[in-house]
Amino acid sequence: MAYWLMKSEPDTYSIDDLQRDRVEPWDGIRNYQARNMMRDDMRVGDSAFFYHSSCAEPGIVGIMTIDSKPYPDPTQFDRHSKYHDPKSSPENPRWQLVNVRFERKLDRIIPLRELKAHPELQDMVLNRRGNRLSIMPVSDIHWKLILGLE
Repeated sequence: MAYWLMKSEPDTYSIDDLQRDRVEPWDGIRNYQARNMMRDDMRVGDSAFFYHSSCAEPGIVGIMTIDSKPYPDPTQFDRHSKYHDPKSSPENPRWQLVNVRFERKLDRIIPLRELKAHPELQDMVLNRRGNRLSIMPVSDIHWKLILGLE
């Protein structure tokens, strides 16, 4: 099993939305590195932290499970979607997604400032300077440490 951190702006899609919906396609990824992780590295049953970004208190808010194999993101073909990609076609899709399943909300938000201040998390991908990826791997050690902060 692998571990991940996946970011979403709570005004767009929040942990509460996922709790309500139970399973949701993680659509709209338009970064090749993030796409490649979903396409090549994620497996059904992997766990992911749900991270609220671009908000007053960015941080880890919940846990979800990867619930499907990767498949073409349908928003790339929808001319009315903000994620439409005119260079993509059903015969040659550029963008992939996976479905995620709600597991639970954390007992408390673990804010980014706390993650950055923790000495044992300094080498976590999230804490690297200039990192803006919306999907990133989390090591087994970091996963367990973060859960211990809850």
